[in-house]
Amino acid sequence: MVLVKYFMALVLAAMALSSCSDKSLQKYLVEKQDDDKFVKMDIAASLLQGNSSNFTQEEKDILSTIKKVNVVAYPIIEGDTADFEKERQELKNILDQEQYKELTRIKSNDWNATLKYTGEEDAIDEVIVFASDDNRGFAVFRLLGENMRPDQMLKLMKSAERGDLDVSKLEGFGEIFKD
Repeated sequence: MVLVKYFMALVLAAMALSSCSDKSLQKYLVEKQDDDKFVKMDIAASLLQGNSSNFTQEEKDILSTIKKVNVVAYPIIEGDTADFEKERQELKNILDQEQYKELTRIKSNDWNATLKYTGEEDAIDEVIVFASDDNRGFAVFRLLGENMRPDQMLKLMKSAERGDLDVSKLEGFGEIFKD
């Protein structure tokens, strides 16, 4: 009987440890909602339509696959890099999990960005951009939707170039990281 108790305790401890290592991006972002070191914004996809939008029916259909955009940023303030490094490493560990599939990486002298997604290549549920700068901080842009496709997202970006997609609500995040 004692052996069974020890075995059960060991199994429960192993389950607790394994569940901690499989922390999701959603859970991480929810935990940071009340943390003043982070800047957060949630935008409904309907708010991305500008007042003078001239979307084609195809672009409207593409836009309907997007549900919302989450943005979370951690700006480095007054050289506070210890917490920054801890938070950045935690995010990297989360995004290195198997469910987050990599689309591409972009490197510059000053910053790095990784684009990942969840779902299938032809039915993406979530697109994640994780950008990091050692001197300024990091930001996570999370685009949530249903059955999004990369080719459709490119078409939507063209409508942004025409000014139909209103990205002005995201411009404030760029200001956080300026010198």
